[in-house]
Amino acid sequence: MLFEVWAPDADVAALRLSGELRTMERDPDRPGWWTADAEAADGDRYGFTLDGGPVRPDPRSRRQPDGPDGESAVVGHDTYTWRTDWAGRGLPGAVLYELHIGTYTAEGTFDAAAARLGHLAELGITHVSLMPVCPFPGVHGWGYEGVSLWAVHEPYGGPEGLKRFVDTAHGLGLAVVLDVVHNHLGPSGNYLPAFGPYFTETHHTPWGAAVNLDAPGSDEVRAFLLGSALAWLRDYRLDGLRLDAVHALADTRALTFLEELSAATDALSAELGRPLSLIAESDLCDPRTTTPRESGGIGLHAQWNDDFHHCLHTALTGEAQGYYADFAAAPLAGLAKTVTSAFFHDGTYSTFRGRTHGRPVDVARSAAHRFVGYAQTHDQIGNRALGDRLAASLSPGLLACAAALVLTGPFTPMLFMGEEWGARTPWQFFTDHTDPELAEAVRTGRRREFGEHGWAEEDIPDPQDPATRERSCLDWSEPQREPHARLHAWYRELIALRRSLPDLSDPDLATVRTAYDDEARWLALRRGDLRIAVNLDEKPATIPLGGGRHRGGGGRVLAAWLPVDAPGADGLLHLPPESCVLLADD
Repeated sequence: MLFEVWAPDADVAALRLSGELRTMERDPDRPGWWTADAEAADGDRYGFTLDGGPVRPDPRSRRQPDGPDGESAVVGHDTYTWRTDWAGRGLPGAVLYELHIGTYTAEGTFDAAAARLGHLAELGITHVSLMPVCPFPGVHGWGYEGVSLWAVHEPYGGPEGLKRFVDTAHGLGLAVVLDVVHNHLGPSGNYLPAFGPYFTETHHTPWGAAVNLDAPGSDEVRAFLLGSALAWLRDYRLDGLRLDAVHALADTRALTFLEELSAATDALSAELGRPLSLIAESDLCDPRTTTPRESGGIGLHAQWNDDFHHCLHTALTGEAQGYYADFAAAPLAGLAKTVTSAFFHDGTYSTFRGRTHGRPVDVARSAAHRFVGYAQTHDQIGNRALGDRLAASLSPGLLACAAALVLTGPFTPMLFMGEEWGARTPWQFFTDHTDPELAEAVRTGRRREFGEHGWAEEDIPDPQDPATRERSCLDWSEPQREPHARLHAWYRELIALRRSLPDLSDPDLATVRTAYDDEARWLALRRGDLRIAVNLDEKPATIPLGGGRHRGGGGRVLAAWLPVDAPGADGLLHLPPESCVLLADD
């Protein structure tokens, strides 16, 4: 077996395999690379030492059995026998479901989560979007401070556990997308700087020195990240990647890393004969993110649409603090704008940023499924002081309205785990740092941050307290109780209608029509021969929808949260408080 490591500044490199040190040789064809041939089997422990220093894990480690600080282990990917012959599943027509392995079940493992995947298949989900699974310190955490970008968190079940999860999902017809973090690595267990210029002081990010995408040595760093991304898709048969905070990737090269990743992913898709998707998280409101490469764009397949979320959140809750201030003045007008033109900020002034922001989307050329719409995500819940979900403060009727707008709207819908039954469990920020100083810094930093916004510091959950993670685990007894059972049935009904009615998966944003009244708190959408109306107010609403296709009536009710009659000849819809309806023209 060939062991290799990039360490351009080292004078001497050695491989430690099963406790024995072996000298490595320079690769004559690849500057900075060191190699050694040695017999090794699946599970054998190894690491590298440079210039007589300590043994460090392999930057390209496929497994860290003892956590980020331990030695690496050999992984033989051909030892797993796949059970499912999987043809893949693309994004058009998809319904995503964001899932965190560590809190989807109390056990917090791949196998325990896999045992619950039947729930998602029955619900009508098409794609499970896993939060990061790279190794991180301790047992429990969000995963965004991961290291060893080619490996799988051992407490979740390691490489074999992830393969079993993906295999089970595919057997149920579910695609699997994995959240990967290229913009930073966790501060603890990150040994990449010992090997080479993986980071650069040329740029600075909220996490410190930037990942080196454009400074000297960046060719190898980009190859490291590309190789990691493609390995997830190839070795674990994943169907796509969610790319965390791509706006934080500092990259001034003419050919950006994201374009390289897009081209490499499309090439792998052609090689494997199944669709592969890249979904960006970006706050730039830049349509070039998802514009095809041949049209001058970056070529990612979809991007999260926070503008839609922010408009929906402020419409539902009335919150106006922080970045919500941009959307709170007229949230239903904002919703109407986003569902017809994708972005709220498309060159408009952002009070939160103190400048203009965004760029218009050409709706005639950009398919709606390239934008992911949602009412809740891990960020929008977990980054709140108490990790409270919408269900903690909204009525079941308003939760139903949120579901209607997400699941009958033009974007690719995404749910956050438990949302489908209005879970009351919070989803809080939790860590399990093994470094006491880092643990205390995280604890005090979070309490100080929210204390500056008016919260009593003692009310902020301690991220290091095991109870914080335990509170964040889903309560699987809830879906059998009211009001959760009714809300779950509503989600299932809407997803089934989305799958059966072509107008609901129409990718043409230019055909969406809206009407709204911010003061009366109602919004109506027209999508082909379908009309969707929501009343967010505590009083009944009279909504002028106009006549149906034949002008003699308002069609028929396909689904409604509360009993409601279709509009009469006058075209007026009388909608009960905090309720919603989906209508079809006759």
